[in-house]
Amino acid sequence: MIPFRYSRRLGRAVAFAAIVVTLGSSTARAQPPAATKSMTLREAVVYAHAHQPAIRVSLARVDARREEARIPNGQWLPVVGVTAQLFGGTANNTTGGYVGRSFMDMPRIGATRATGTGTLTPYASSYAGIGATQELFDFGRIAAQRAVGDALAVAAQHDADAERLDIDFGVEEAFFAVFAAKSVLVAAEQAYERTRAHRDFAKAGVDAGLRPPIDLTRAEADLGRFDLGRIRARGGLTIAQSVLAAAIGSPDLAVDVAGEAPKAADMPSLQDAMQRAAARDPRIRQALAVLEADEARTRAIRAEVRPDISLTGTVSGRAGGAPPSSGDLPSGAGFLPIVPNWDVGLVFSWPIFDGTVSAREDASRAREQVRREEIAAVRLVQIATIRQAYVVVDVARTALPGFERALEAARANYAQAEARFRAGLGTSVELADAEALRTDAEIQLAIGRFELARSRAAFGRAIAEGL
Repeated sequence: MIPFRYSRRLGRAVAFAAIVVTLGSSTARAQPPAATKSMTLREAVVYAHAHQPAIRVSLARVDARREEARIPNGQWLPVVGVTAQLFGGTANNTTGGYVGRSFMDMPRIGATRATGTGTLTPYASSYAGIGATQELFDFGRIAAQRAVGDALAVAAQHDADAERLDIDFGVEEAFFAVFAAKSVLVAAEQAYERTRAHRDFAKAGVDAGLRPPIDLTRAEADLGRFDLGRIRARGGLTIAQSVLAAAIGSPDLAVDVAGEAPKAADMPSLQDAMQRAAARDPRIRQALAVLEADEARTRAIRAEVRPDISLTGTVSGRAGGAPPSSGDLPSGAGFLPIVPNWDVGLVFSWPIFDGTVSAREDASRAREQVRREEIAAVRLVQIATIRQAYVVVDVARTALPGFERALEAARANYAQAEARFRAGLGTSVELADAEALRTDAEIQLAIGRFELARSRAAFGRAIAEGL
């Protein structure tokens, strides 16, 4: 699966292509069906939270981490097991006894005569039993293991928060790109209609002998150029709508926008933005949670050498075919476990020193230091990202009045050029230049508004404004 952060960057490139496609960087192709569903920005974000696969994957990871955190608690439940054994071998007994530790404790009971030499004669032996062990007191070992899982679950939750913020930004970016693409399409359509009117005016003048034929041929060439521009603008809008559908996780091929484009929110001061991000940014909080998990893992490793007290009990039947030192040989010659036994015991164990545990503890402490260095790096990147986003918003906001003034001037220039052309004082070249200048100014204004909206959304993502 492609990570959503990669697909979001790819979507951004497609969105930009959708906006500037009218400028001549694309070729006309067959268009997919138009969008049949439209949403406001709020509706798009809510829909993405419910349907975007990346969010659902991140939430599933959180649930998985929480379930993993509960695993150590299972050590407080009794362990119950059943076994049945039949084997053959020698039975050279000597004094001694032991308990084999696994899912069931089976105390060894010797019954054959002790010997110093032994024999290689085999005898049958059988065993069947049911036993249970119950943890009584672990001196904090299980709680230390649980703390590791809890910290990792918290880290997964912060990662899910970061994923949601990334998706929200992707939705906002795609949403504003559709508005920009629509503005570009309007500019392209209007330029085509104006150019067609000029072509018809030039044709009438040429037919009447009032204008040279070059005015008509130039008007025809301009009409073809702007016709191609509006075809590309339509394709650009379809691309932007497709990107929006992908951003929200919709199965539709394209999703349109509804209502008016939201205005860019007011900006906090840079100092306030830094403070907000330091307190809420999920990447910082995730890094801190991972550090806490590593510290808890170090404590859990150290806790492995703590004492342990458990209760054990077994009910069993056994039999051996070897001649006993006293008493009768049981029926079945050792093949039937018919001799009953039971036991209840309190087991205390304490692994006082384990070199492997000590080495693992040292390695875990070293990983803690790595996490601390990573946190410092994340904070540095966060500060740089916020500063950059702040400047980009300021530049986009400052440039917008310039785009508006350029459009006003371009429209005034076009009006003069058109008046001169209709009065027979201006040439078709002059009018075509004025038309191109006006159309480009309209497109640049649409892109400028998109840049402001997108950069403000990026700044909001940088300071975790959605949390």
